[in-house]
Amino acid sequence: MALRWPEDAKLALSIVVNVEEGAEARVADGDPAPESVDEIGIALRRPIVAHANESNYRYGLREGAPRVLRALRERGLPATFPAAALALERAPALAQAIAAGGHEVCCHGWRWVHQFRMDEAEERAFIRRGTESLERSTGTRPVGWLSRYLHTERTRQLLAEAGYRYHMDDYSADAPFWDSAGGRPIVVMPYALDSNDMKFWQAPGLTPRQWLEYALDTFEVLYAEGAHAPRMMSLGLHLRIIGRPGRIGAFESFLDRVREREGVWVATRAQIADHFAAQTPPP
Repeated sequence: MALRWPEDAKLALSIVVNVEEGAEARVADGDPAPESVDEIGIALRRPIVAHANESNYRYGLREGAPRVLRALRERGLPATFPAAALALERAPALAQAIAAGGHEVCCHGWRWVHQFRMDEAEERAFIRRGTESLERSTGTRPVGWLSRYLHTERTRQLLAEAGYRYHMDDYSADAPFWDSAGGRPIVVMPYALDSNDMKFWQAPGLTPRQWLEYALDTFEVLYAEGAHAPRMMSLGLHLRIIGRPGRIGAFESFLDRVREREGVWVATRAQIADHFAAQTPPP
C-alpha cells in the first residue's frame, strides 16, 4: 500500500526543538574541559569553568524557551523536543511546559555527549538512564532517539530492544523508512542539517532572512513533490539559537507561511513514525 499522509496532505512537517542546555560538557559535572560547541566560539582544552559559555546555554532556558513555546502555542502547532535527559531534570518547569503544550519529548541521550565511544554495556546503560529520566521528568516514556552526531553499529538494535519506535540519526531521505539490520525493525525518521539553525553558528555571516529563505525554499520543493510521492520536512532548532530576539521572527514567519498552505500535516515525529508504520508493514 502506498504511503499517504492523513487527509491526503502533501507534506508532513516535523518541527524539532533540541534541548541541550544544562547537559553540555561542564567541569562541574566532571568533564575534562568545558563545552566547545557554542556561539561564543571559544574552545578550551583545560579544566576551567567557562562562565561565558555556560551563561549562553542558560539564555536558551531563560529567554529562548519561552519565545519558542509561545510561537508554537499561538499557532496551535506541535513540535518534537529531543532533550538530553539531564537538561530537563535541571529545568523541571520547562519539562512541564513542553508536556502541557502537547509536544513530544524525544530522547537526546542522558547527557549531550557522544555515545560512539561506548561499549555495548555502557551504551545500553546510557539509553536506559536517559529513557527513565525523561519518563520521570515528563510523565511519558520517550519513543524516539537522537544521538549527538554519532552513534554505534548496535544503536538501533539497542533502541528497538528498549522499546523505541523510531531513530533520527539519518540524513539520507525525505520520508521515513524501515531499518531491521539489528534484527528488530525500527522506523528511521530522517533528519536535516542543511536547514538547521545551527547554521547561524557554523556560518556567522548568515542572516535570519537568508535562513528563512532557505527554509521556505526547502518547504516549497518538498510540498510540490508531495503531490506525487510522500514527503517529510524536518526543521531543526535550538532554544539558545533560534530563541534570540533577532532570530525568533524568522521562525515565526516560517510558521505563518506554512499555516497559509493547505495540505500540510504539522505533526510530532512520533505521530509521523506511527502513521508510517501503520501504513507500511516492516520488512
